[in-house]
Amino acid sequence: MKKDNPYHDNSMWKGAPAEIFRRAEHLRNNPTEAEKLLWAELQLDPFKKYHFRRQHPIHQFIADFYSHKLNLIIEVDGDYHNKPEQQLKDKLRTDLIQFQKIEIIRFTNQQIKHEMENVLKSLLEKILT
Repeated sequence: MKKDNPYHDNSMWKGAPAEIFRRAEHLRNNPTEAEKLLWAELQLDPFKKYHFRRQHPIHQFIADFYSHKLNLIIEVDGDYHNKPEQQLKDKLRTDLIQFQKIEIIRFTNQQIKHEMENVLKSLLEKILT
């Protein structure tokens, strides 16, 4: 069955192709230090009930963390996200993901490594609002 809009898919993967799944598996097997730290927290209360997934394929992208239950992506940004060309890519990606009615919250590696309490508080506020 052909879809009216190829960018909208109600599944948890939003039409992600096989190559994206292969890249996501590689990323799951090679997390950054910040991703490891945040993942450990997402496995605990109060977050575990939202069933976050690591390196989750969504359309042409891979979300660092995704809760289908919340329609929420958590992105962990390294320093390269400060470069103008990456900021443009991030904006285009955000626009396409938000078109799917998925929200995004972003944290830097530094925030996760040095301000975890604030990160978790912000995340919880986002979830509860």
